[in-house]
Amino acid sequence: MIYDVAIIGAGPAGLSAGVYASRAKLSTVIIEKMFPGGQAAITDKIENYPGFAEGIGGEELTDNIKYQAEKFGADFINGDVDKIEKLDNKFIIHMQEEKLEAKTVILAMGAEPRQIGVKGETEFVGRGVSYCATCDGAFYTDKPIVMVGGGDTAIEEAMYLTRFASSIHVIHRRDELRATKILQERALKNDKIKFIWDSVVEQIKGEDAVEEVVVKNVKTGELSSVFVDGIFVAIGYTPKTDFVKNLVKLDNQGYIITDDHMKTGIPGLFAAGDLRQKSLRQVVTAVSDGAIAAVEAGRYIEEQ
Repeated sequence: MIYDVAIIGAGPAGLSAGVYASRAKLSTVIIEKMFPGGQAAITDKIENYPGFAEGIGGEELTDNIKYQAEKFGADFINGDVDKIEKLDNKFIIHMQEEKLEAKTVILAMGAEPRQIGVKGETEFVGRGVSYCATCDGAFYTDKPIVMVGGGDTAIEEAMYLTRFASSIHVIHRRDELRATKILQERALKNDKIKFIWDSVVEQIKGEDAVEEVVVKNVKTGELSSVFVDGIFVAIGYTPKTDFVKNLVKLDNQGYIITDDHMKTGIPGLFAAGDLRQKSLRQVVTAVSDGAIAAVEAGRYIEEQ
């Protein structure tokens, strides 16, 4: 069987693409190597998705989108794609144990926040460890928190978090920030923001949630503790684009470059969601990308 649309990745972008493609009566398959929902599925509560004034659990939201896609006829396959090749007017999708053929492909593998890699980090994800200030900032109203990082994203998010948190300690491994000067000036003038220079996170501690962040001075080796309710990490993202790096055009950070129609430059190959070069990575922008990619895939098939 040759599918009309093969979608790689079942995060919000891939699931949304699946809804739009299958509802348009295109034979659709969604391939996911982990679990449907992606990062959104492990988000305890999403409060900034339009239409849910009281918020909605990430797993519930993505389960609902998956159900929609299945209802309209999308197939789901658990598999790890390691290669895509275009042969004439179709794509061959190689997985470890099987191959699929499709007229169009939508890449929606997402991007994952770069982790610190310390003890306690994985254990407390969703219980005090966050990688998204706009997603989780409101949960820390009037509470002390830590921000890890010194680039534009970290400082922008620290400034954003001052709307909620009682205090923010920014932990940075150098003695000066890498953020642009205007952001530095704003942060240094903000009374809520304090800096812990020349330091890295050594460990994250707590019982049911984060209570303590152990900090190590990289110059002296001295250990100290900051007692907080949450820790936000902003040290970059890693797009999941390794297996397509020789197929599509990437920017210098590894994100796929597309136009506004989600086209990659290879006819019939589209990209959507967090792996795409863009200014905002949120569930709402991911589902928008997925919808556009699916509609454009349908148009491409019609033209062929």
